[in-house]
Amino acid sequence: MFHKKGNTFHRKCDERVSASEYREAISDALSQELGGAGRATKSTMRWTGASERTTKNWISGSYGPTGENLIALMKHSDTVFAVVLELAGRSEAISVARLKLVREELAGILSDLDTICADECDQ
Repeated sequence: MFHKKGNTFHRKCDERVSASEYREAISDALSQELGGAGRATKSTMRWTGASERTTKNWISGSYGPTGENLIALMKHSDTVFAVVLELAGRSEAISVARLKLVREELAGILSDLDTICADECDQ
């Protein structure tokens, strides 16, 4: 028989997200990005490889995706990615990611403008 030795320390998790908040946030994100339940289910199944019943449970908010499935959803869905960062209290990461996308788009536009201006100057 083993005797209990030492103290057990419990972390304070005041900022912890509840399971219901998580399920609802993922459900809302999938519904918002993918629209109707049929389309959302098929896309979610394709992205994750999860069964139809499982993905319907995520979309309805009965259950939330775990581990590998959440990562797959974040890989394919900007909305799910943003929701997870928001739940984690990392909103600044969303802004940085958006700024990077805007910067890349602007670089493309400037390149197109340079091409147009060079073509017109040659004429």
